[in-house]
Amino acid sequence: DLCTGNGSLAVLAAMAWPEVQVTGADLSTDALAVAALNVARHALDARITLRQGDGLAAVAGQAFDLILCNPPYVNAQSMAALPPEFRAEPEMALSGNLLGGSDGMDFIRALLRDAPAHLTEHAVLVLEIGHEREHFEAAFPTLEAVWLPTSAGDDQVLLVSREALQALQAAAPS
Repeated sequence: DLCTGNGSLAVLAAMAWPEVQVTGADLSTDALAVAALNVARHALDARITLRQGDGLAAVAGQAFDLILCNPPYVNAQSMAALPPEFRAEPEMALSGNLLGGSDGMDFIRALLRDAPAHLTEHAVLVLEIGHEREHFEAAFPTLEAVWLPTSAGDDQVLLVSREALQALQAAAPS
């Protein structure tokens, strides 16, 4: 669970698949402190490991069958228009523009570039992008993704195979 925040996806994954080990990673030590409380509350300390670090650097050298990620993805225009209740969240948890972009895809570009090295042969990446499908598809027009239906709609969460990510890398200019 990359960008685990409060650890809810890590906890849900561990509960859904009782036979697996789960790693939750986040840059924020404050978020990881809350995640640790949630992991303990659900008695999953033996199955969920929390790691601090920036993106996939937090799990350097590891490969996974599944990466779940709810990254910062809000574009600059949407960030400027967020209502006050969203502004209570740390900017680093929402803005996908912290590296100087404006389309909300800064973190996601690095993630898609680096993910194949962290995925086992038949693994997948499940990625939430909220209302940013237009920006996602503009940034990655050749990426073969499967859009997953959710209670929030059919265009907010996508699944990408390791193979599709490798094809994206192969097509990228050097």
